[in-house]
Amino acid sequence: MNANELKSRIPDYARDLRLNLESVLDETGAPGLSQKQIGLVALASAIASRHEPVVTAIGAEAARHANAQELDGARIAASIMAMNNIYYRFTHLVSEPEYGTLRASLRMNAMANPGCDKMDFELCSIAVSAINGCGACMDAHEKTLKKHGVSAQAVQSAVRIAAVVHAVAVTLEHASATGVDLAAAA
Repeated sequence: MNANELKSRIPDYARDLRLNLESVLDETGAPGLSQKQIGLVALASAIASRHEPVVTAIGAEAARHANAQELDGARIAASIMAMNNIYYRFTHLVSEPEYGTLRASLRMNAMANPGCDKMDFELCSIAVSAINGCGACMDAHEKTLKKHGVSAQAVQSAVRIAAVVHAVAVTLEHASATGVDLAAAA
């Protein structure tokens, strides 16, 4: 499945998602990001959204603009953030401050050399952190991006991609589970 087939499977009741997906997967709809960055952020977001048809379609689209090592960087961001977002959301939300002072003792070696540009990795990480709802991680990644000169527009674009990709995954999963005729959606 490719991105066009994915869009055609979005039910009519969610046609705004179809339009938004088309928009955010293009440089004109994701200001501040290159086509490669869009693909990497979308792939990491699709993985975090956990709906395999979306991962497959977005992965095929991302592979048009990024090499295998860069694609692995997006996968690394999704996997590391799946762990970190849970842990750091806990330390941030629990009322006992002692947990925030304890060593995490979680291996994150892949972050040192993720296989893609460090700022691309950070963009993927903030997108996944937004999907997973970890304010502490979103804040940390946003600060790193801004410190390295990434514009607020680019950060917003990454999070918009995450929002749309996640919404598409949720919608398609629901439509599939409830028997909505996806073939007749377009």
